[in-house]
Amino acid sequence: MLNRSPILVVEDEPIIAMALAYAIREADGEVVGPAASVKKALTLLETHTVAGAIMDVNLTDGTVLPVVEHLMQRQVPLILQSGIGIPTALAALYPDLIVRIKPVVADVLVAELSALIADSQLAVNGL
Repeated sequence: MLNRSPILVVEDEPIIAMALAYAIREADGEVVGPAASVKKALTLLETHTVAGAIMDVNLTDGTVLPVVEHLMQRQVPLILQSGIGIPTALAALYPDLIVRIKPVVADVLVAELSALIADSQLAVNGL
């Protein structure tokens, strides 16, 4: 499904991060991370190119906004998940973000991200 695509996982809850990593590997993807903080996620993005991302909104060092901005500038498909919803400022900046309210089954998130990646590749190739 993911065809060895590198997928960034940003999640500060270890059980959820492990479930996402497992689901990504089962879908033939490569896991980048997981990162439990904005700082760690941005550090990973300095050395890795990713095809997509699944990220928690609220992390140990703040909201994921800096990572979202980085990925949006590069047109990388992403899905956010949150236990409490999306902050107003983030929703105002990026009203089209896909946000899922926890708990979400990891396989469902991975399948949705895979479809987004496929759609973005078609758009890039002009199909």
